[in-house]
Amino acid sequence: MTDKTTERSETIEPEDILENIESATIRFAGDSGDGMQLAGTQFTNTTAIFGNDLSTLPDYPAEIRAPAGSLPGVSGFQICFSSKDVKTPGDEPDAMVIMNPAALKVNIKDLQTGGILIVNEDAFKTLNLQKAGFETSPLEDDSLSAYRLIKIPITKLTLNALEKFDLTNKIKERSKNFTALGIIFWLYDRPLEPTVNWVNEKFAKVPEVAKANITALKTGYNFASTTRIFASHYSIKKAKMKAGKYRNITGNEATALGFVTATTLAKIPLVYASYPITPASDILHELAKHKTFGVKTIQAEDEIAAICAAIGASYAGSFGITGTSGPGLALKSEASNLALITELPLVITNVQRGGPSTGLPTKTEQSDLLQAMYGRNGDSPLPILAAATPADCFYMAFEAVRLAIEAMSPVILLSDGYLGSGAEPFAIPNIKDLPKIKIMHHTDPKTFEPYKRDKKSFSRPWAIPGTFGLEHRLGGLEKSDGSGDVSYDPENHQLMTDYRHKKVESLANLIPELEVYGAKSGKLLVLGWGSTFGAISTAVEKEQKNGTDVSSAHLRYINPFPKNLGKVLGSFEKILIPELNMGQLSMIINAKFNLKVIQLNKVHGKPFLIHEIIKKIRLTLEGK
Repeated sequence: MTDKTTERSETIEPEDILENIESATIRFAGDSGDGMQLAGTQFTNTTAIFGNDLSTLPDYPAEIRAPAGSLPGVSGFQICFSSKDVKTPGDEPDAMVIMNPAALKVNIKDLQTGGILIVNEDAFKTLNLQKAGFETSPLEDDSLSAYRLIKIPITKLTLNALEKFDLTNKIKERSKNFTALGIIFWLYDRPLEPTVNWVNEKFAKVPEVAKANITALKTGYNFASTTRIFASHYSIKKAKMKAGKYRNITGNEATALGFVTATTLAKIPLVYASYPITPASDILHELAKHKTFGVKTIQAEDEIAAICAAIGASYAGSFGITGTSGPGLALKSEASNLALITELPLVITNVQRGGPSTGLPTKTEQSDLLQAMYGRNGDSPLPILAAATPADCFYMAFEAVRLAIEAMSPVILLSDGYLGSGAEPFAIPNIKDLPKIKIMHHTDPKTFEPYKRDKKSFSRPWAIPGTFGLEHRLGGLEKSDGSGDVSYDPENHQLMTDYRHKKVESLANLIPELEVYGAKSGKLLVLGWGSTFGAISTAVEKEQKNGTDVSSAHLRYINPFPKNLGKVLGSFEKILIPELNMGQLSMIINAKFNLKVIQLNKVHGKPFLIHEIIKKIRLTLEGK
C-alpha cells in the first residue's frame, strides 16, 4: 500500500502555474452566429466586477445575413484589461479565441508574435476552409508557427457535455461560445459566478437552456484546468482607481444617462425622437427604459420626422433630442436649420460611422465634423461638442443639454461607433458636483418680445405656447429683431445673422479652457478630438517617459473652440493632428489660426493603434 502510494505521488503533475501580469488584450472572433459579442460582453462585465480597468472594441459585421462561414460575416470583440489605467482596447491581442477559418483569416494578422491562439478545430472542415479561401488547413501546415497554437474541439466538447439535455443539437451547439468563455475565464483567472447569475436571470423562462449554458461554461473552465493544455495561466490585480461607485458602461448608454440626468436636474420632460440607425440605435433603446424619469421616446418613420418631432417637443416646452448617424444627419439638415432660425433648444446626437452614403454601417470614423460645422444652408453656426471616451459621453451629453438651454439653440453632439459600442468603467458622479441647469420660461406679457436678446448670451426668451398674453409665431422665414415679425429688411438680416454668430461665440465663456498634458510649450503638440483621445494620450505618455519633447491636448468643444486654443497652438513649434478622416479638424485649424498643421489620417473603419501615433510622433520630430 505504501509503495503504491509512493509510486502514485511521483506521477502527480505539478500545480498550476499562476503568473501575475500587468495587462492583457483578448479578442473573441467567429461567425456572426457564434455569440462572440455575448462572450466578450460577459468577460467584460466579470472583469469590471473584479476591479480591473478596461476598454473594449466590439466589431460587428456590416452584413445582416452574411453567409455562414464567410469573411463578411465575421464578428469580433476585443478587450484590454489591466491593473493600471487603460485608455484603448489594445494594439496587438495577447490571445485570440477563433471559432472558424473565416475568423482566423480576418484576424490572425493582428495577433502578436508568440500570442496564444485558441482555435475551435471542429470548425476547420473542408467546406469552411474553402469559404475562407484556404487551400490547406492552417492547423496542419506551418503557417501558424509564430503563435502558441492551442487546438480544442470546442463544438464536440459542448455537445458531449450537453448530451443528456432535452434540447436539439442546433440549440446545444449554440452554447459553444460559453465553452470558449469558460476556457478564457480559467486562462485569466476570472470567477464564473457573475456569468452564472446572468445566465440564470437571462434564461429564467427557459431553465433547460440556462442549465445548458452554465454546463458549457463550466465544461470549458474544467477542460482548461484539468488537461493542462496551457503552460500557465494569468492573474491581473485590481486597478487602483479613485474611491467611488463604478459601473461598466458603453458610450451609447452613457449618452442616454447624460440626457436623463440633465433634463431631470433641469426639471423638464425629455422627448427623444429617433429613426433606428447603426450605431446610434442603442441610445433609443436605453432611453426607453427610463419612463419613470418622465422620458418619452418616439421611434419615428424616418429621420426628418424624428427631428421635426423633437423640435415640436421643444416648442411645446419639453426638451427635444434626436439621434442618428452620418447619413441621418444629412437628412436632418433642413430641419436643424429650422430649429436654428426659430432659436429653440435641441440636441442632435451623431454617432458617426464610415461613409459616404450608407458607407460602413458598423465601422467607426470621424468624418462628419465638416458636415456638423457647415452642413446647412446660409450662415448657420451651431455649437458642436465631441465626446472623448465612452464614459465621457455622459458628461458631454449633459453639457449639450446645458448649452442648448443657455444659447436657445440646437447643439450637435458628436460620438462615433467606437465610443458608442465600446465600454469602460464609469465612476458614478455625485449629483451635487454637476453643473446647475436653470430654465426661466418667460411669463410676463408686458415685457415679452419673442426675439428680444439677453445682453450676455444673445439668446431669445423661451415662452411656452398657451401662456396667456404671450401669443407669437415661429417659422423658417427671417424674423425682425425683437418683435419676431417676418422681415425682409437687409439691415435686419445682417443683424440677426450677427446675433446667431454671437450666441455661439459667447458660449466660450461657459466652457473650460483647453488643458495641455505635459509641458505647456515645446517642439510638438499632438492635438486630437473625439475618440482619438485614448490612443493619442497613451502614445504621448509613452514618448514622454522616453524623454521625448511632446505634449497633447484634446478638444471636446469644437464650436466655439476654448478661448485659449490659439495661445496653446502658438506655444509649440509643430502641431500634429491625428484624425479618423482625411483631415477635417486640420482644415478648420489651418483656416482659423493660419497654421500649417501636420496630419495623420486613417479611414480603415478602426480606431488608431498606439504604435501608429508613436511612429508619426517620431517621424515628425525627425522632420520626415
